Amino acid sequence: MSQLALASVEDLIARARAASEPLPSLDDEERFAASFDRFADARIVLLGECTHGTSEFYRARAIITRRLIERHGFRIVAIEGDWPDAAELDRFVRQHGKWGERSAFVNFPRWMWRNVEFAQFLYGMRAWNELRPFEDRAELRGLDLYSMHRSIDEVLAYLDRVDPQAARMARRRYGCLSPYLESPQRYGARAERFGETCEDAVVEQLVALLEERLRYEEKDGHSFFDAEQNARVVCAAEGYYRAMYRGSEESWNQRDSHMFDTLERLLAFRGPNSKAIVWAHNSHIGNAGATGMGERGELNIGQLCKVRFGRQAAAIGFATDRGAVMAADDWGDAPRVMSVRPARADSWERIFRDAGMQQSLTHWRGDASLASGLAARRLERAIGVIYRPETERWSHYFDAHLSRQFDALVWFEETNPVKPLPGKPAEGAPDIYPFGL
Repeated sequence: MSQLALASVEDLIARARAASEPLPSLDDEERFAASFDRFADARIVLLGECTHGTSEFYRARAIITRRLIERHGFRIVAIEGDWPDAAELDRFVRQHGKWGERSAFVNFPRWMWRNVEFAQFLYGMRAWNELRPFEDRAELRGLDLYSMHRSIDEVLAYLDRVDPQAARMARRRYGCLSPYLESPQRYGARAERFGETCEDAVVEQLVALLEERLRYEEKDGHSFFDAEQNARVVCAAEGYYRAMYRGSEESWNQRDSHMFDTLERLLAFRGPNSKAIVWAHNSHIGNAGATGMGERGELNIGQLCKVRFGRQAAAIGFATDRGAVMAADDWGDAPRVMSVRPARADSWERIFRDAGMQQSLTHWRGDASLASGLAARRLERAIGVIYRPETERWSHYFDAHLSRQFDALVWFEETNPVKPLPGKPAEGAPDIYPFGL
């Protein structure tokens, strides 16, 4: 390593050490949460994670979220999960409708949301909501688009209740997708191979639903909003599964654009003073334009939020050096606790480890000097639902300009895995874990 490069690394470590504020223990929730009051002026606070299976990240996001809800008027919590699954949790936390009648988060990777840390957060959210009028309760929503089958069922169930004739037409339109609902990837492959798609049919159904908006909203505006969003999920998912076979960049952009559009609709539905908190991976909530992702042509929620909302959007990344994580060896495999290797010497994680704090908050929002000092290009680690330590450099690291990617970084030097909820639902029984009453 050259003397110039060495000096640059030492400068980065010194800057990180000087600017980082030690964070209290997660057990001291009041003091920990108070450190994040500085972001309360944003309309959207995006809370990341560099892994999908780390206990400290879930606990920290829960503490920050409770603070923003209770003290600063945030009422939307939007997660990296599917709309109909999150709707089941929203029914639980806002107490409108019975819980446990329908399954939620039963597919891989179920441990992302079926874990002790998230369950405790939702019970607290429910308890807080109990003391509020319905219109002022905090809601939980899903931003993702993997629920094509479930979303079709939700649209049809809604129309069966409010307009049986429209439901019959919807079944004919969605019938185009019926052979592929159990394996939508097959639909994408066939559509790309033969050029026969269901795009016109699913768009036609969304348009038909929207044309009856006024009539349906008179009956129940909240139910219509849910049905409309499920119809939009079907449209987005149909496009996503086709895009999968045209390249990873196009399918990624389809997914994140849908998640951003969903977030905008949630804010608009809640009103001009609405404020939202997003829980998603760092790779979604940081500005993709400041990373190797952007160089590949990928965008994400964080980038779209910055373009649309500017300073009203605050993105907070989460990082760790080592420890253990809940993850899988491959897609669909059983999750297990894996050891996370200490960060590479050429990574941002190593800078913060060498800064010497066990857990800290470093923020440069509004601090141009610090932002400039942390704008270097270095590797950053991203572990999703799959972790492959043997190929970690190529599987889990990408280039990032940290201070252009985030507005702040929460650092935990050593972390632990989430705790999956015990037990499995009986075959054919409602999936009521962890929230059945």
